[in-house]
Amino acid sequence: MPVQVRDAVAGDAGALALLWAEMLTAHRSDGVEQPDVTTARAIARAADDPCARIVVAVTDGEVTGCVYLRIASVSPLAEQPVMHLSHLQVDTRRTRQGIGRALVDAAVAWAEQSGVEGIVAAPGANDREANRFLARLGLASVAVLRGATVVAVRSKLPTAPPVAARQSGRNGRMVGHVVAARRSQRRRRGEVVL
Repeated sequence: MPVQVRDAVAGDAGALALLWAEMLTAHRSDGVEQPDVTTARAIARAADDPCARIVVAVTDGEVTGCVYLRIASVSPLAEQPVMHLSHLQVDTRRTRQGIGRALVDAAVAWAEQSGVEGIVAAPGANDREANRFLARLGLASVAVLRGATVVAVRSKLPTAPPVAARQSGRNGRMVGHVVAARRSQRRRRGEVVL
């Protein structure tokens, strides 16, 4: 069965929602929005961004895999951009059929066309199969990507924000000292802080 690779289109939203179901569940906070609406918006954003693509693999007319590609720097110290490869998913019924390789091949081809010399990938921390697959293709572990909500991290920091954060917020405006003081008081009393 030959695998065809192409850019995602609006009609692929439902298939992407199924492939990314676990990730979509992890990112939904309100439980209201439908997964295919989220993926449709992701497809539209990627289509509007010349440095991003969502690529799908199609086997027998069915979307059987996908990957999100983005060209960007890896750090503020790196002058050369790299190809960021994330959200690589293959239909569990179609593993070991060359779908993952076809998607990575599309990433490499776009990197070559764009003059990008490096590739970084962000597989799920517990996705042993994806990590092994990428290792077999020569991608070594170079960093650990960690994530949390702002609220979760704030709860672990000292109650008073650092001086730099109090002095200037986004766009140079003062961060609300009153809000910070109220949050601090609520924490001391054991109230839930939002």
